[in-house]
Amino acid sequence: MKEVLRRALTGAVYIVLLLSAVFLNSDAFDFLFMTFGLACLYEYKRLVQLKGYHIFIAYLALWWIFIYLVPDQVFVNDKILINLLMFLTLTINFALLAYLFSKKENNFSTLQKFIIGLFYIGGGCIFLTMIPYKDNEFAKLLIMGIFILIWVNDSFAYLVGSTLGRTKLYSIVSPKKTIEGTLGGFIFALVAAYIMGQYEPIINTTQWMILAGVIVVAGSLGDLVESKFKRIAGVKDSGAILPGHGGMLDRLDSLVFAAPFAYLTLNIFAYVS
Repeated sequence: MKEVLRRALTGAVYIVLLLSAVFLNSDAFDFLFMTFGLACLYEYKRLVQLKGYHIFIAYLALWWIFIYLVPDQVFVNDKILINLLMFLTLTINFALLAYLFSKKENNFSTLQKFIIGLFYIGGGCIFLTMIPYKDNEFAKLLIMGIFILIWVNDSFAYLVGSTLGRTKLYSIVSPKKTIEGTLGGFIFALVAAYIMGQYEPIINTTQWMILAGVIVVAGSLGDLVESKFKRIAGVKDSGAILPGHGGMLDRLDSLVFAAPFAYLTLNIFAYVS
């Protein structure tokens, strides 16, 4: 009972902090996820045993360029830079998926660990803060919709999995996840997307449901990627910053991994509309 209460209180504080940043202004939202990104990088460094602090400097430099310089059109070819970051981030994510389904242990070099962390976490956090913009306006309800889809998927995957789950999804990496739970989370996320499509016209109902599918699939894979890092490191959680929830990376693994895929999907919607 005490553990449930601790998890509930931590979750409530996290949600209040997130909502406050979203509805305050875009700068508060950017700063919050810059800070979350630093916390995730710190936990990642410990998981893969990456020495030094160079990755923090590189992350903050990357953040400064893409959050403050590129949007202010300091660079003439800002779209080229964003597309380059998208290419690098997605390339690292697909490389991590190949690693996830391989039988190899963690034999990355120091340089590989650095590059993976910079784009897997740094790139993911940057694209997350690029998502809530529609016609250069900060679209609060768009980013909140994405958070809701992640929360609905996580919550119902747990509920369905704990009650109906029988078939293991990928037991060698995450022994508690089941196919039934994964499908349950996916279905309820689609229902949530359909409902949001009826009330939030930023994108239409079909696009909300496609976006939900992309986020749930990419987020679920991102959760498994982090689980493999933890299994190789021999730990249960990435950290202990969130009582009852583990580390910040435990909380944001799905969101960070799914962010560039969601950003790409939204840009495709804008292009074909």
